[in-house]
Amino acid sequence: MSEADTMNDLPSVTDRAARRINTILKKEPVGSMLRVSVKGGGCSGFQYAFDISQERAGDDLALEKEGAMVLIDPVSLDFLKGARIDFVDDLIGQSFKIDNPNATAACGCGTSFSV
Repeated sequence: MSEADTMNDLPSVTDRAARRINTILKKEPVGSMLRVSVKGGGCSGFQYAFDISQERAGDDLALEKEGAMVLIDPVSLDFLKGARIDFVDDLIGQSFKIDNPNATAACGCGTSFSV
């Protein structure tokens, strides 16, 4: 696999998501980062989790966009290859949304998926 192929597999963070992450992290201790992970559960088998972290593990993928730092652990990264982390503000509320090309099905609320 070429380096270009590997780069295309990395998750990405949209400008909207980066701005929202920066807004959230301003209220947290200096050096805080957003951790995005995949856990078993939810109505479709897996669910996304968003947590504030002050520590980065040596094997975490760190994505930086406009000063916002997003961490993804190696196990979750397998589920998030090529995914796009976005932030939406619509009639049903505000939330982070992950457009995941690996998901074969998702629940109606978009917080859980299956592969």
